[in-house]
Amino acid sequence: MAVARPVGASSEAVRKSMQANKGRDTKPELALRRAAHALGLRYRVSSRPIPTMRRTADMVFSRAKVAVFLDGCFWHGCPEHHTKAATNAEFWAEKVRRTRERDAETDRILSEAGWLVIRVWEHEDPHKAALHIAEQVRLRRG
Repeated sequence: MAVARPVGASSEAVRKSMQANKGRDTKPELALRRAAHALGLRYRVSSRPIPTMRRTADMVFSRAKVAVFLDGCFWHGCPEHHTKAATNAEFWAEKVRRTRERDAETDRILSEAGWLVIRVWEHEDPHKAALHIAEQVRLRRG
């Protein structure tokens, strides 16, 4: 007889830690938004670039059709900083794989609709990232 595997958190402590993770307004997001705002950029926060698509960008520049996603190193599998989970490793590896797959699909759909997708890793310098975003937004606004 097969033993059922846990499909979520491996312990109550892990479950509580996962529930404490915020979906928006994280420290890296706030730092990036502050840096972009200081450069004079105005944007929508946690918005769907395409209203009918159930994908939310962290920053949306509607007129310029630029969608910015700030990706967490663990959740999105950063090549520099992603670490393998010590417990329930298969579950987490699959979760990160699916997230990366969904990210690629989102990028493709938005690109096909005429959007520029900018992905920023949470470890990147927010000021440098904001400068890049500003340059791209200004180029697309013409």
